[in-house]
Amino acid sequence: MPAEIGQLLVTRRFGDEENKQITSYEAKGGYKIARKAMLMPASDIVDQIKASNLRGRGGAGFPTGLKWSFVPKDATDVHLVVNCDESEPGTCKDRELVYWDPHLLIEGMIIAAHTLGAVHNYIYIRGEMMREYAVLVKAVEEAYARGYLGDRIMGTGKQACHITVHRGAGAYICGEETALLNSMEGLRGQPRLKPPFPAIKGLFGKPTVVNNVETLMNIPFIVDQGGQWFADLGVGRSGGTRTVCVSGHVEKPGIYELPMTITFRELIEDVCGGMWKGKKFKGLIPGGTSMPPLVDSELDVPVEFDALMTDERIKPVEVTEGVPFDMGGGRQLRTMAGSGGIVVFDEDTDVVALCSRIMSFYHHESCGQCTPCREGTGWMDKICKRIAAGKGKEGDVELLGKIANGIAGNTICALGEAAAWPMMGFMTKFRAEFEAKCIIKKGAAA
Repeated sequence: MPAEIGQLLVTRRFGDEENKQITSYEAKGGYKIARKAMLMPASDIVDQIKASNLRGRGGAGFPTGLKWSFVPKDATDVHLVVNCDESEPGTCKDRELVYWDPHLLIEGMIIAAHTLGAVHNYIYIRGEMMREYAVLVKAVEEAYARGYLGDRIMGTGKQACHITVHRGAGAYICGEETALLNSMEGLRGQPRLKPPFPAIKGLFGKPTVVNNVETLMNIPFIVDQGGQWFADLGVGRSGGTRTVCVSGHVEKPGIYELPMTITFRELIEDVCGGMWKGKKFKGLIPGGTSMPPLVDSELDVPVEFDALMTDERIKPVEVTEGVPFDMGGGRQLRTMAGSGGIVVFDEDTDVVALCSRIMSFYHHESCGQCTPCREGTGWMDKICKRIAAGKGKEGDVELLGKIANGIAGNTICALGEAAAWPMMGFMTKFRAEFEAKCIIKKGAAA
């Protein structure tokens, strides 16, 4: 990545094979910040995290300091769980972060565990990530051997911090934090009803905080430099940098750590070398396939979390005439930064076929617990396949909108929305392409 784009934090050691070894990490100052944190009151660290405007990098962008503060102050048995399941299509940053800098994650966990009073902590890693799993297990073993993990870490005499690396079985739904906790307990990977939230009743019935890999890897920088410093790196309510994964039809796809202020147009043209083979831009998925797409007129929007939901240049979506489609909480659908999985597609892309492939994924990955999601994703998958094959029927486009509206807001977790939001985004912004594949168009003679 070009150095002029901005300051690198979590990706600064990408490509450094030696850094995965604890001796190299220590030589570069590793674990010194964790030692500093051990001497700080937990409340001071929480205050710094709140001041930093660090937001969860796993998808929702929830304020990390606020999430930590939900744990009851009198809790005596708390768990910290790292979500390294990373199964959102188009997203591949966390596995690289773990592979190149595993000790930064462990150091971030030690600081977070000290702050939360968490003794027994876990990293839930997707089963297919064998390369990353091997690196992570070795790093945890090295940290134990050095005394950074164990019953009396860093010579404190009383502070204990244990980490267990737990492999998942490869279900998309287990990226949802409560389904992840069920999986860890040996139960079926299905989301739990909330409340109670994990901060009150989580893993094994104890208060639990679930954080994303990138989120925790930013913690040492905040403790070292201060919350205000981190906030100043970002913009508005979003502190720090943003790591994104760019795939699809660009000349230089890859993983990039960026300033929050960079726009999607600048990302494509200045960072990724423009569209591949001289093709014209058609659309972009901004945060993993669960997010509605952007078109060319909407590219001058920053990659920052709030901009994608509130910027006037991103048009609200309407399902059918007079029926607004909403993301919950009264917000009219625009889109979200999500997990940072940016997928770019060019002028030759069959958008209906692309949408059909996305619907097939969510249909396959639905856990089946909620009727709207179980039946609705299958229904959308069936209709999308029919339209993509050029056999769409009159009313199919409107029916897709009604199904998506019926799913959204009516399921236990967000997997239903993960299918409904892109369905409506694609169908609204590329409606003509859907209608062109219908055998009998609305208003035509039978």
